[in-house]
Amino acid sequence: MNNKDMLMIFLGVLILIIGVLIGVAFLTLLERKVLGYIQIRKGPNKLGMVGILQPFSDAIKLFTKEQTYPVYSNYMMYYFSPIISFMLSLMIWMLIPYYFNMINFSLGMLFFLSCTSLGVYTVMISGWSSNSNYALLGGLRAVAQTISYEVSLALIMLSSIILIMDFNMMKFLEYQEYMWFMFFMVPIMLMWLSSSMAETNRTPFDFAEGESELVSGFNIEYSSGGFALIFLAEYSSILFMSLMVVLLYMGGYDLNLMFYLKLVFISFLFIWVRGTLPRYRYDKLMYLAWKSYLPISLNFLILYMGLKIFLN
Repeated sequence: MNNKDMLMIFLGVLILIIGVLIGVAFLTLLERKVLGYIQIRKGPNKLGMVGILQPFSDAIKLFTKEQTYPVYSNYMMYYFSPIISFMLSLMIWMLIPYYFNMINFSLGMLFFLSCTSLGVYTVMISGWSSNSNYALLGGLRAVAQTISYEVSLALIMLSSIILIMDFNMMKFLEYQEYMWFMFFMVPIMLMWLSSSMAETNRTPFDFAEGESELVSGFNIEYSSGGFALIFLAEYSSILFMSLMVVLLYMGGYDLNLMFYLKLVFISFLFIWVRGTLPRYRYDKLMYLAWKSYLPISLNFLILYMGLKIFLN
């Protein structure tokens, strides 16, 4: 690999990161607009045409505010955990091979699971390092939830991997050329969708941010830049989880208009659920992961293994 190749890869990654950040900015605007209309109000509509510049105004406001930190906090960990969280959420996007830099992971699924597993530590450290009881409680709840749903995500993903017998995400496009996996994996797809909502701490599973009892969860002591980075990491992972639904069950990774419409629709679904459903009870969330999703996904895994053997 010569210097020109390295430069092209670097530029490709840079364009990808800028694209993700702009996508996240407009996802927040979409969320505020959709929630506004669900609640019969307008949402942001002052800055620019129909509020289109609102995300940039929010970003400038957050990053120019004074950075405060608690006196008793473990400062280095408190300071760096949002940064690492944000870096991890951007690292997962390296899986997606844009055509101008030609990076292609043959073990993409394993890399995805590794990065999402590491995300747990940043939440835990964010909650613990600020030395606040509210933040610690929020962090513990978020960690328990994320670990539980990672198990179900891995098992649900295994069902799809069994069908294509490859860890490369690009193979899903070839195997779904004539028929989307969604049509014969409906329960699995719905389980993946709800597990990814739990994994990204979204309504109806947003227990890390139970305002009535935990104030704002593990990020309660963060302000300005730290808060903005946690926020960006969360929305970046929402966008990536939407991409995973399209990739695994709705036709694979194909850069055309239809692909982007599917991606926007799944992201819209995350927001729609937030505007519609009430919060789940925490013990029921745990029961759902361990007593419903775990046995069902194992049964489906055995079914698809049997199908694979039978068809071969």
